[in-house]
Order: sequence, then C-alpha cells, then structure tokens
Amino acid sequence: MEKIYSAEQKGIKQVKASASTVKFLLDYSKSLKFTEAKGIKFESNMN
Repeated sequence: MEKIYSAEQKGIKQVKASASTVKFLLDYSKSLKFTEAKGIKFESNMN
C-alpha cells in the first residue's frame, strides 16, 4: 500500500486547504456526538 500512495501520480494537481477550512472541519468534528440506543445509531451536532 505504501507504494501506491508514495508514488507521484502524473496529471494530478495537489490541492492545499486554507487554515480557515481546516479549523472549520476540526471544530465541526469536535462538535459531533454519536449515540446508540437499542441498536440504532444517532448523530448529533452539539452547536
């Protein structure tokens, strides 16, 4: 698997995320809460 991802691929442009995008995604993931009751999983956003 290392060989697949470490090799440079031709024709693919690497995209860089801005700092604000990374902060938004991290804050969103921290606010998620998963609850399971009677075999059913619930996802809640705590914002």
